[in-house]
Parts: sequence; structure tokens; C-alpha cells
Amino acid sequence: MRMVVTPKMQVKVGTPSRVAALQLHQQQPVSSFLFFFPITGKKLTSIQFLLASSSNKNVSKAVAAKSRVPPPPPPPPPPVVCSASGSKQQQVEEEVVKERSVSVILLAGGKGKRMGASMPKQYLPLFQQPIALYSFHTFFTMPQVKEIVVVCDPSYMDVFQDAKANDHVQLKFALPGNERQHSAIDSNSELVCIHDSARPLVLPRDVKKVLKDGLLNGAAVLGVPVKATIKEANNGSFVVRTLDRKTLWEMQTPQVIKPELLRKGFELVNREGLEVTDDVSIVEHLKHPVYITEGSYTNIKVTTPDDMLLAERILSINSGETS
Repeated sequence: MRMVVTPKMQVKVGTPSRVAALQLHQQQPVSSFLFFFPITGKKLTSIQFLLASSSNKNVSKAVAAKSRVPPPPPPPPPPVVCSASGSKQQQVEEEVVKERSVSVILLAGGKGKRMGASMPKQYLPLFQQPIALYSFHTFFTMPQVKEIVVVCDPSYMDVFQDAKANDHVQLKFALPGNERQHSAIDSNSELVCIHDSARPLVLPRDVKKVLKDGLLNGAAVLGVPVKATIKEANNGSFVVRTLDRKTLWEMQTPQVIKPELLRKGFELVNREGLEVTDDVSIVEHLKHPVYITEGSYTNIKVTTPDDMLLAERILSINSGETS
């Protein structure tokens, strides 16, 4: 194979001082030329010159590669955050339940027939204190609470009046009946918190969570995921189907609702003659979403003697942990 150098072609070797320029008037075989190589001072044939030039270039590249400082690695990409969850988390952090902005309705007017006692279950002594006073004290010590409306028979008002700890929280009373008890709350309250006094073991941290969720969503209720298998039966006590417990929650109290939703709900219930089992059911009839705040399994409702024994056990364990 013959290599040909064309006219005006320049061959560069290494640095500019090592340049061999060819000025030719016509094409000639490369092998017919001799070159003076500056490094060795020797005359080289054209083929030797090209080989030496190629070797010199490779050496120069290798030296440059070794001396070159590698560029710093690119910074890691920012973490990817789901826009929906991120915006909701930011909104949750911004939503703060203000001090003295919550009206608590404490339901203490039930008869408690299943307990088989001579008085309503919520007034039975649990470690020498009426059951209803446990949650009463919990709400009384919370800075978010401005007033407690106790729904009870007038003969039991003194139980709560004697237990009032301070004047920071206003104490009111109302007779049983949804509209009567809700009409007693302060119209300037931002949230209404309804609690069954037969649940004496509700935790303050769970109350704070459901208050925040109620403020954020308009309506929220404490609940826990169902652990047992639930089956639907017909009137003859035969199984119709087994329900998927992944979607089932056991409802508790408190239930937290914004006052304007309650007012609209009562108007709808009265106008349509609807039946409701609790306060969040009123909101459900409005097609307004109700958020379920996960609570604690220890927030039991005391309705039977067995429940009383369980409540005593839970209180004993909790007092042992705090002592």
C-alpha cells in the first residue's frame, strides 16, 4: 500500500516546533521524501517519520491523560417528593388548632342498662373516681379547649361542678338531645369535639391528632382498624358474606366537626326526616368526606362488667409505666 501526501498538506508532530510542512506542486509517493526529526537529529524516511509521529502523539496523550485532574462528580439529584403528599404535609404543618378555640360536648346522659348497675355506667367508680371524670379531666387540661358542655341529667351536674379544676375552661350543661346540646356551644368556636364519657381512657395525643385532622378536613373521627373477622348474616343468623376487614374501621370518639357543617347537617336531617346514629353521620348525609384518625385500641367503651375489668387493667398498667 502506498501513502500519498497531497499539496498544501501539513503534518504536525507533537508541539508546533515539531512541524514538518510539505509544499508540493503535484502528488508524489510519500516514500520518496526524507525528513529531519528534531528530537533525535536523524534523517528519517517518510514511513519512519509517520510511525515516529504516531508514537509521539500517543505518548503525549498518555501523559496528558495522567496529568489531567478528573472533574468533580455531579451533585446528587434532589429527592423526589410526591406533590400531593408533600402539599398535604405542608398544609398539615400550617394548620394549627388555636388555644381556646374548641368546644367539647361530653355525652354523659346514657342509662347504661347493659351494665346492670343501679346508676348509669358513666358514674360508676373506676378506681374510686366516676368513669365520666377521666375524659372530663383530659379535656379540662388541654389548652385548645375553651368550654365543655356536659350533656347529663340535672341530678348529676354536681359531679362535674365539684371536679372543675380551674376557670380557664368554661363549664356548661345541656339536657340530652342533639339540637339542645349543640345549641349550647359558643358560636365563635372553630371546632366542636363530641366525646362519649363512657370512654375514659382516651389519650391526649389522640385527641390532638383528631382535632388537627378535623380542622384540616372539616370532619374527623378517631378509629382503629378492625382486627377480628367480620361476617354479615341474614335474619336467620346464616352467613351472607365475609367482609374485607382491610376496609373496616371500628369507630371511637372524639368526633370533631366544624360548626358550620353541623348546622348545615341539622338543617338537612330535619328537612328530610333522616335518622342518624352519631354526629359524623349528619356530615355524611351532606356528602362531605369524614377523615378517620387512627387512635388507640385502649380507648375502649365501658358498657359491661368485663369492660370495667379491662379498663382497670389498662389503668394499672399505665400507672405503672408513669410511676
